[in-house]
Parts: sequence; structure tokens; C-alpha cells
Amino acid sequence: MFTHLKQEAFLLLAMFAAVVAYPLEHWMLHSGQPVALAAGLVLIAFIVAASMRVAHHAELLAEKVGDPYGTMILTLAAVLVEVVILAIMMSNEASSTLVRDTIYSAVMLDINGILGLAALMGGLKHGEQSYNDDSARSYSVMILTAMGVSMVVPEFIPAANWKIYSGFTIGAMVVLYALFLRMQVGPHSYFFSYSYPEKRRRKVPEEEAEPVNVALSIGTLVFGVVVIGALAEVMSKTLDLGLEGTGAPPVITAILVAAISAAPEILTALRAALANRMQSVVNIAMGASLSTVILTVPVMEAMALYTGQPFQMAMTPVQTVMIFLTLIVSAINLNDGETNAIEGMTHFVLFATFIMLSLLGL
Repeated sequence: MFTHLKQEAFLLLAMFAAVVAYPLEHWMLHSGQPVALAAGLVLIAFIVAASMRVAHHAELLAEKVGDPYGTMILTLAAVLVEVVILAIMMSNEASSTLVRDTIYSAVMLDINGILGLAALMGGLKHGEQSYNDDSARSYSVMILTAMGVSMVVPEFIPAANWKIYSGFTIGAMVVLYALFLRMQVGPHSYFFSYSYPEKRRRKVPEEEAEPVNVALSIGTLVFGVVVIGALAEVMSKTLDLGLEGTGAPPVITAILVAAISAAPEILTALRAALANRMQSVVNIAMGASLSTVILTVPVMEAMALYTGQPFQMAMTPVQTVMIFLTLIVSAINLNDGETNAIEGMTHFVLFATFIMLSLLGL
């Protein structure tokens, strides 16, 4: 027990931060903008620490069950963290565009940031890296469909009909996700796996491998998400106050939310790329993007229907262009079953462009 508590030091610190933050919330919000901003940034650090532990236990479970179930667990854990933070922030009267901007930022971060950097680093080390191109094509077409239905078409829906279309969107995303799950764990699961030559696998000696207690990992994962939710409750208020009037682009908050949920995935993907296991990178980056859209959209749309307050889901023209550029580039790059450094660099340049546009407030 003591050993387990020692391993969960970061999660325990995050829990302690949540216990301290609640009684100090009034003081942080009424001690001036600099104090509120500093408190918000500190709480973000604790949220990242907790999310790293959540991702660690998701990774242990993933290793236990293997692909494609493993990467599904990893992406679902990340999306769960994102949905919890978003739901809490939206309940505190955040910007009506926060959900849209967070989903957009997450897709940019997952496909252009994670996949781009991993393919670039892996390509520089190993040259061409192989994967199953069926998975990439399946992910790409489903991401394009999901984002088109939920974040492009709403631009043309009359305001009076938003509830009808919102209900339709929920149904469409649920159907898409049900089919995706059936493909990923059913008879088409081979789409999302790749048989690597035995010589490329590094088998960890049994005595070095971390033992997996499934019940303990699931319990710790759930506890971590609860702690993240508690921290997000205070963080959203302090961060909103801290950024108020600073001239910071509104999308910055959305990028922070997306980065918090994606931080553990970045490390996992980079390790996989450097180990010449590009299939795991594709599953993590593209799977996280797809899961973000088809899981976050119905939850937040249901929340909008419950409160009677619609979110602004239609992307701006700049966001729409960047999404289509990203998906066109990924469709071309991920069409032959091999990645290389040049393909990684094209995605990473798109990611840098996304950051520049965000800083410019576009």
C-alpha cells in the first residue's frame, strides 16, 4: 500500500491542491487579477500532474489488453478528462465558443502536433515507418464526416431550428461511434493493428515489467478524473478572471484545455515513434481526434439542450480552412502505409500555423 501511495505522489499532491483550493477560492478571486492568474496557472499544473497519472494507468490497462483495445483505452481516458473539464467550465458561464474552439484545438494538436512531431522524430531516426493504412483511411473519413456534420453544417442551420439539429447531431455522433467501436473491437479490428517483425520488438523482462492490478488501475483512474474535475471547478474561475482584459485571444483557454488532455498522449506517441511502432502513433493521434469529436459533441450538445442555451459550434472560416487543409494533407500522407520525416514536417508546419493564427486571434 505504501509503495502504491508513493507511486501516486503526483495524484495525491493534486488531491491536496483541490482540498486547499476550495476554501481559498474566495480569497483567490478577490485578491486581484495577478493572484487569480497565478492561481489558475498553478492549478493547471496540478491538473496536468493528475492527468499524467490517469494516462499512466490507462497505459497499464492498454498494455494488459493489447491493440486495438489498448489505444482505445488511452484515447477514451484523454477524452474523458477533456469532457469533464469542458462540462465544468461551461457550467461556470464560459465563452459560448469554448467547446468549438477546444475540439478544433484538440484536432490540430492531435493530428498536426502529435502525429507530425512523432513522424518527424521517428522518420529522422528510422527512415520510413510502416503501419496499417486501413486504419488511417478509416480514421480520416470518419473525422471529416463528424466535423462536417457537427461543426461546418451548423453555420447554415437557422437559429430557430437549433434544437432539432442538435438532437440530430447527437444521434449521428452516437451512430458513428457505435460503428467505430464495432470496427475497432469486432471483425475489422485488424484495420487498427500491424504485425511488426519480431526483431523490432523489445521484450521487457518479466521482472522489469510493472505488475498490473486491473481493479486498482481502474479505481485510480476514476479517482484521478474526480480530482481533475474538482481542480477544474476552481481553475476555470481563476483563469477567466486572470485573463480578463489582458488582450489574450479567447482561443487560448481552449488550447489549454486541449493541451491538458493531450499532454500524456504526446509522451506515449513519441515513445512509440522512437521505438519504430508507428501504428500506435496513428491510433493515438487519429483515434484521439475522432474520439474528441464524436464523444465531446453529443455530451456538450445534450448539455446545451438541457440548459436551453446553444453553443456556437460552427467553425470560423479560418478554422474550417485549417481543418480541411489538415485532413487533405493527412489523407495524402497516410495513404501508402509508411510515414517519413517530410510527411511529419508538413503536419508540424500546419501545427505551427495553427499556433500563429491563434496568437493573432484568428
